[in-house]
Amino acid sequence: MNTCPITVAIPTYRRPNQLLKTLRQIQQCNPQPDEIIIHIDNNDSETEFALKGNGLLLNFLIIKSSVQIGPGGGRNLAIARAKNAIVASFDDDSYPIDSDYFARLIQLFELFPKAAVIGSAIFHQNETVTPDEYTATWAADFVGCGCAYRRDVFLQTKGYVPLPMAYGMEETDLSLRLHHLGWGILQSQWLRVFHDTKLEHHSNPQITAASIANQALLAYLRYPISLWWLGGMQCLSRVSWLMRHQRWNGILAGLFSIPELIRQQHYHRQTISAKSLWSYLRLRRGESSNVPMLEVL
Repeated sequence: MNTCPITVAIPTYRRPNQLLKTLRQIQQCNPQPDEIIIHIDNNDSETEFALKGNGLLLNFLIIKSSVQIGPGGGRNLAIARAKNAIVASFDDDSYPIDSDYFARLIQLFELFPKAAVIGSAIFHQNETVTPDEYTATWAADFVGCGCAYRRDVFLQTKGYVPLPMAYGMEETDLSLRLHHLGWGILQSQWLRVFHDTKLEHHSNPQITAASIANQALLAYLRYPISLWWLGGMQCLSRVSWLMRHQRWNGILAGLFSIPELIRQQHYHRQTISAKSLWSYLRLRRGESSNVPMLEVL
């Protein structure tokens, strides 16, 4: 089987069956990545035991954390250890649909030298998998379960804030800092990833709480003080959305957890300029005039 100079990074915690399925799917790719790094969180011995007796033909490196640092923290460690310039990111339950996924990634990074992250089209359970399209679009955000990074650019940002519950913070925070540094995020329908979940867990009260607190944390860490009012409005908008969708459990917990979360993470504070923030928000709304929104390869 052919290999290519790509590192795969997968954070995991106590889901060995899903992880082994993902690795088997990657094993079917041609070419395969020549390095796979798996981060096992919070002293999860169950997953490590399953990996060591898996019978897979893939070679992979296991790194572990004794405390919970979440998927973002795991990606940080894996990307720092990577030997290749391109790092493909998956969750332990997501994997490529197309067998030449990694060859396509290399081609896209060569075609778009200003792209720091390239995101894939993500498909979930019970969703129709649409045909791949040889197109790419400049975007504001990406999804970490199916993307790839330029390692050197990722390291310039200092990576993700290591949160056990990173909903609403992880990719948005990194996207915002990359935009401030002048890098682009590319989204391509030519890359397809299957995320083997129904996303029902998003209604979990802990996730509801985290999505509120993380919105406030994002504003504190990245927004200039003059725009903290905007972060407050975004936080209230999140609460309003949750209420409209009847996700009441976790709202108060999220609001009350904000001060402590900020206290715990304040040392990550590194603000961007107001100009960068407004430019990013315009791009998110599709109103950017200086970045082409669609490029046909």
